[in-house]
Amino acid sequence: MTEERITETEGPAGETHTTHTIITDREEPRRSGGGSGWMILMVIVIVAVAGFVLFSNMSNSEVAKDNAVAEAANQVGDAAQNVGDAVKDAADPAK
Repeated sequence: MTEERITETEGPAGETHTTHTIITDREEPRRSGGGSGWMILMVIVIVAVAGFVLFSNMSNSEVAKDNAVAEAANQVGDAAQNVGDAVKDAADPAK
């Protein structure tokens, strides 16, 4: 609804001043995209969690690989020790 007010004021010397005032009732501005903000937030949270899990698993697989290499090196060392013991045992009866 729009309302126009006209006010006339007369000064002491006889001059007249006219004031026009227009009053417009407006509805509150609507917020657009209220649901899209929540949707974007959920996507960001899901991507962050997926990234954390991915990098966490990559770190665990690196540790597992390092442990496997260390275990294999220990087994090679044990096998070399066994070969050395066998050679020593084979040489003892020959003396």
